[in-house]
Amino acid sequence: MRLAERSPASIADDGAMSSGKGKQGPRADRPRRRTFTPEYKQAILAEYDALTEPGARGALLRREGLYSSHLVEWRRAAEAGALDGLAKGGKRSGKSGEQAELERLRRKVEALEAELARKDAALDLVGKAHALLETLSESAASKPRSNRR
Repeated sequence: MRLAERSPASIADDGAMSSGKGKQGPRADRPRRRTFTPEYKQAILAEYDALTEPGARGALLRREGLYSSHLVEWRRAAEAGALDGLAKGGKRSGKSGEQAELERLRRKVEALEAELARKDAALDLVGKAHALLETLSESAASKPRSNRR
């Protein structure tokens, strides 16, 4: 079956065009975001690049219900070699699980170091305030009291 013979609904039916059975909740009547398979994305990119006639590319986008921004995202993901990124709409970073965990832990360490620096500054301030109060207390105790009666 050629790409032109298929409708966008037959490529990735996510329930947006279905009768709505099985949906529940206050947003049950709202359409859901379409998803596209990596194969579909690659086929559309290849077909788009093959078109040379004036207006043919726009016709392809209208026929498939796509925007040029879809192709831009898909092309970037394909050039980056992120096939998983193509499956998710180009939003994945392509990092492995270990790399993602390492990045998460680095951010956590940075946040904890910043919190520690704030607490150290507060503790230093409290220590200086204590020393000042101690000095004032000693100077008040060492002054002779005058009898004002």
